[in-house]
Amino acid sequence: MGWTCQHDYNGYCKLIKKPCLPGMNGCILKSSEYIFSTGNFEEDKKAKEAKEPKEEIDFAALARSN
Repeated sequence: MGWTCQHDYNGYCKLIKKPCLPGMNGCILKSSEYIFSTGNFEEDKKAKEAKEPKEEIDFAALARSN
């Protein structure tokens, strides 16, 4: 299965006006749910952890329940 970007024109990004590199800054795919590999496992792991939502504790609700 393949995909194409509406801004890609023969490997050139018409939106950013630079050679296409999926996931680069300014890329519409950067804000998507996908994570693009950098080729470095540790950097990819940090990027994934940074993108995951942090669990927040509602202390007021916790206090009311006890």
